[in-house]
Amino acid sequence: MRYRSTSQKAPLTSLRGAVLRGMAPDGGLYMPAEIARRSPEELEEFRSLPFTEVCFRVVKPFATPDVPEEVLWQIVSEAINFPVKLVSLSPGLHVLELFHGPTLAFKDFGARFMARLMGYFVRGETRPLTVLVATSGDTGSAVAHGFIGVHGIRVVILYPSKRISEAQEKQFTTLGENITALEVSGTF
Repeated sequence: MRYRSTSQKAPLTSLRGAVLRGMAPDGGLYMPAEIARRSPEELEEFRSLPFTEVCFRVVKPFATPDVPEEVLWQIVSEAINFPVKLVSLSPGLHVLELFHGPTLAFKDFGARFMARLMGYFVRGETRPLTVLVATSGDTGSAVAHGFIGVHGIRVVILYPSKRISEAQEKQFTTLGENITALEVSGTF
């Protein structure tokens, strides 16, 4: 899969290039050059599959050929290793609970997947990659817990002084290892 800039002035790039660069050189964001279509039969089959398998099948077209299938399965399995509950509210009405991850935020899904994907892409590099995050709460917690212990990646989290809850602050200021949290004056 190739990725293009939303500004459409930068050349197409690989998933690795898009993930490690973040923003395109023309200031745009990267998006897939094409979106895989799903047949009604495949969507129906998703109903009977474990959530991790559905996630793997959904992301696979976007990761091919940059990430080998067995590596992608490992990334997805490690990223989504917490309960995901589908709760029936009434006949035909269901809610997917996305708050059972380590920081109780839906952002755990994306942060944990991104951490493992970036970890795969930087393996073998001689210098660590630094990820800079500005947060006013749950993004910092999800990113910190997603990236903790990921080899080859340092995370620096900037957060506004006295503008987040004590619980959120403790979630990302007490981890150590490759996570550094810096309290700054002002807001984002």
